[in-house]
Amino acid sequence: MNLLDYLVPFALALGLLILVHELGHYLVARWCGVKVLRFSIGFGKPLLVRRAGRDGTEWALAAFPLGGYVKMLDEREGPVAPAELHRSFNRQSVYRRFAIVAAGPIANFLLAIALYWGLFVAGTDELRPRLALSDTPAIAQAAGVRDGDLVVSVDEEPVRSWQDLRWVLLQHALDNRELVLKVRTLEEVEAFRRLDLRGIAIDEGDADLIARIGLKPWRPHIPAVIGKISEEGAAARAGLQSGDEVIAIDGLEIEAWSDLVLAVRQASGRSLPFEVERDGAVLTFQVTPDEASENGERIGRIGVGVAEPAPGGISMFGEVRYGVVEGLVKAVRQTWETSVLSLKMIGRMFTGEVSWKNLSGPVTIADYAGQTAQLGLSHYLKFVALISISLGVLNLLPIPVLDGGHLLYYTVEIIKGGPIPERIMEIGQQIGLVLLVMLMAFAFYNDINRLISG
Repeated sequence: MNLLDYLVPFALALGLLILVHELGHYLVARWCGVKVLRFSIGFGKPLLVRRAGRDGTEWALAAFPLGGYVKMLDEREGPVAPAELHRSFNRQSVYRRFAIVAAGPIANFLLAIALYWGLFVAGTDELRPRLALSDTPAIAQAAGVRDGDLVVSVDEEPVRSWQDLRWVLLQHALDNRELVLKVRTLEEVEAFRRLDLRGIAIDEGDADLIARIGLKPWRPHIPAVIGKISEEGAAARAGLQSGDEVIAIDGLEIEAWSDLVLAVRQASGRSLPFEVERDGAVLTFQVTPDEASENGERIGRIGVGVAEPAPGGISMFGEVRYGVVEGLVKAVRQTWETSVLSLKMIGRMFTGEVSWKNLSGPVTIADYAGQTAQLGLSHYLKFVALISISLGVLNLLPIPVLDGGHLLYYTVEIIKGGPIPERIMEIGQQIGLVLLVMLMAFAFYNDINRLISG
């Protein structure tokens, strides 16, 4: 992947999220009768400006793209004509100001719900939640997990995909509790596995959560039988054919398709003797893998795909689809649970229970944008939904400068029956700006550290 493969998906996602967030502020402001002077995607000097609407609102694209704003008529920022005082933001009731400010984060949550809903109703191919024991299976073994167990539910909550399973386990690990997996074995027998997650720490510096539990996705035995062959690939040039079963490469026995892939990846540009079985006879071919690049690593490829599995076998993947109403309920629930989990993680960062290494900045987000885009549209849209939720949660934090800080001011104003003094708000803004800069600096530090450490 080149740099554009990361930057383009990142820019599209970021642009959409900022646009939706600011549209939330804009639409509610207009609904409340407030005059909008400028709608900007990005901060700093405007690169493109267009006036539109009866109020001559400026629609701008600015130089620094990590954010945006909606500038409204406000006496605190300049003189306002007497005829337009009623359209000034500061002249609105505290409840209207509250609604205008809250509309941005709410728009991000609504976008996430819409994206999840569309994906759930359209249906996606998902990895089934079928388990295998990893190399360090202590916790999973103690629970009685066996290779091939298909998880049906966790504490009576239905599980339909590997992603569902990861999500539920993460939530329970944060609560440090024991849970019960209902599984269906390879022999189609229902069983229960009691998984003890007490003492499991959520820390970015450690291995993946599921790996620490002692689990990994189950994979059926896939024989090294060649399926589709690229006409321009090294396999075709060497004389290999569809249906050939590779039994040895460079003198090493090949038992499964994964063995073939590993041998080829490690031999870029080096001639390899392939022993294959074809129509009952064993033949030998010299195959020189072509050089390719993957995440900056030089690998070998021969231009072949695995043969289709025999009918009746156990598939690793399955389509997950929901009805319109069921999909909407699940989308709302997914958005709510993700928001709550995000707040829990933030809270535990401050208490020291979760490492600050989990905090990510734009570099890591761009990395994931590129990776999910390569995996397919459904993965990319799930990523956009997740970042939209994160943006909504972040903006609701009670930090001055952010939407949540303003909402805190308005809440105090409602309780005390009058506005907070301007001087206190100014000091709060300065403190909030310092906190925000510190968070951004720490996020950038984590990004750079991840790049250096790989």
